[in-house]
Amino acid sequence: MADKSKERNPNKLILEKSPYLMQHAYNPVDWYPWGEEAFERAKKKDKPIFLSIGYSTCHWCHVMEKESFEDPEVARLMNENFVSIKVDREERPDIDDVYMTVCQMMTGTGGWPLTIIMTPDKKPFFAGTYIPKESRFGLTGMKSLVPRIKEFWEKRRKEVENSADQIIKSIRDASREMPGEELGEEILHRCYENLYDVFDEQNGGFGHGRKFPTPHNLTFLLRYWKRTGDGWALRMVEKTLQAMRLGGIYDHVGFGFHRYSVDNQWLVPHFEKMLYDQAMLVTAYTDAYQATGKEEYAQTVQEILTYVLRDMTAPEGGFYSAEDADSEGEEGKFYLWTEEEIRQILSGEEAETVIKIYNIYKEGNFEDEASRKKTGKNIFHLKKPLPEIISDLQMPLEETSELLEKARQKLFLEREKRVHPQKDDKILTDWNGLMIAALAKAAQVFQNPQYLNAAEKAMDFILQEMRNSEGRLCHRYREGDTAILGFLDDYAFLIYGLIELYETNFEVKYLREAITLTGEMIKHFWDDENGGFYFTADDAENILIRKKEIYDGAYPSGNSIAMLDLLSLGRLTSNPEYEEKSAQIMRTFSRTVSRTPMGYTQLMVGLDFALGPSFEVVIAGNTKTDDTKTMLRALREKFIPNKVVLFVPSDVKSPEITGIAEFTKNQKSIEGKATAYVCQNYACKSPTTDIGKMLEFLNV
Repeated sequence: MADKSKERNPNKLILEKSPYLMQHAYNPVDWYPWGEEAFERAKKKDKPIFLSIGYSTCHWCHVMEKESFEDPEVARLMNENFVSIKVDREERPDIDDVYMTVCQMMTGTGGWPLTIIMTPDKKPFFAGTYIPKESRFGLTGMKSLVPRIKEFWEKRRKEVENSADQIIKSIRDASREMPGEELGEEILHRCYENLYDVFDEQNGGFGHGRKFPTPHNLTFLLRYWKRTGDGWALRMVEKTLQAMRLGGIYDHVGFGFHRYSVDNQWLVPHFEKMLYDQAMLVTAYTDAYQATGKEEYAQTVQEILTYVLRDMTAPEGGFYSAEDADSEGEEGKFYLWTEEEIRQILSGEEAETVIKIYNIYKEGNFEDEASRKKTGKNIFHLKKPLPEIISDLQMPLEETSELLEKARQKLFLEREKRVHPQKDDKILTDWNGLMIAALAKAAQVFQNPQYLNAAEKAMDFILQEMRNSEGRLCHRYREGDTAILGFLDDYAFLIYGLIELYETNFEVKYLREAITLTGEMIKHFWDDENGGFYFTADDAENILIRKKEIYDGAYPSGNSIAMLDLLSLGRLTSNPEYEEKSAQIMRTFSRTVSRTPMGYTQLMVGLDFALGPSFEVVIAGNTKTDDTKTMLRALREKFIPNKVVLFVPSDVKSPEITGIAEFTKNQKSIEGKATAYVCQNYACKSPTTDIGKMLEFLNV
């Protein structure tokens, strides 16, 4: 059947590049993108603005579109009474951040779709999230809300404007950060205790409701374990990583992690897949592998990266943003299986084994969230690690594992024939920075050149294609179009990727780029008065207020990653100014962080590095010789998080690295052998060609 919406004339979103905005291009609502044209029209027509913020993989955004924005009656009300603006929060996190703060302040809650009604000069006076078409269960519907807003706008304008001014004042007051004292080791202990108090010992993860991966909680706990030897810290990490890998939040057929689970057992996911989750989980599982040597963590890393390189990598080199939860109008449809489907696709023995091991039932293995009834559909999940299940069933491990892999491949190929969820194929600099860092780290630890090649290709693409005419970093690329001046996260996360990439391949050009971008970041984002980085550049569009972000939410804040960047670059280049800036970030936010340390676990990772012990390691040698390769391998297979590594090639007369890190000039290989120079907290040990001695210096 033809899509009747395509018979309408498109609105102005048809000219946009964002997949989310383009999804709304044929709504009967007369949508505008964020820009002067919309604001000028609102002023000229004397209408308030209806601002709707969402993203392409947001389930309730799709629901509100189908229910209200595609409805002719609702569209007529909106077009008569508002100038309506659509924003993709992933393209414009600056707009989203400000108005989400408004929503949380006005309503005590937030989420997407985010709905703001505001004056033509961007001052909000109404905030909400999902709004149904008709009023129900205490929620005011669009058909009732719009006339009510119209009445307020026409008859009580002064009240509306005063309310909007008061909201702006409150946001400005709340956003002021007063610098405090430097934080010490005590805050690390408090952060650990916060996490310990909410740890779900039975299911892994934190809290007892829906579960999010939040990998930076786990990377902090691994560092806390390394610092203190506290076995519970490691236990929390392992329990969580194992539970996630067993649960339905993991795609057992095609690999990769879904966004979160709607229950406390990691069973029923919200099925969207985000690039940043894959990146940070690769880092967490890689760290866990280094800490424990357990092969299951290595396998999980390899499977996640199989998914990313297969499904989320652009031909030109960058990584796509996300895959939707919905296909054919139904959440999770692509990922669910009936028992009958499995029996039709697999051989008898394969089907019986898969059904038994992955908990598949005729009536289905989960309840629909709304109806609380079984659907006949199944989510693949494991109740124990695979080797344990196979042992319990008294089946041969190797043969059963091979059978399961063969069955998985058959199911995967069959699933590929289904209608796929929509892929959000825009390339974002910040999320790509996280993925590049994860790939580089995995390339080091697992000695996989494919990971390094992917990281280099993505980085080279971003450095070449994602800059504007003035050479400034941009936020988004899609279909040949680079746009939107970079935000703090773009700089901080890309610098993080550059540092990891340098420490993987030791190509000095990546370290030079990290230094250049750090200079730009300080120039355009640093607050000279109170310290810390603003989210937007000094010459970016001003939206109500210029905010600083420190909360480490679904992914870390730009300030938290920037702190670690500055520490790392300070040690790599012996530039104390970088380290002083990192200390200022900690002082700037110390009052906020002290209230609830577990909300800032990535910042705690930076603090852990700053407090030490930390190490600067210079390896002098020839990357083509076995002794150098063996020394680097020994350095990389152990969990030594608080270190930086430089490489001085012994086969080059004037190594390029000495121009950046002058202290390496005299660090040469001894007797033509790979040589390690290890410094701890600014005190250097004797150079050694002995790998065991090097590891001893590193407290391994």
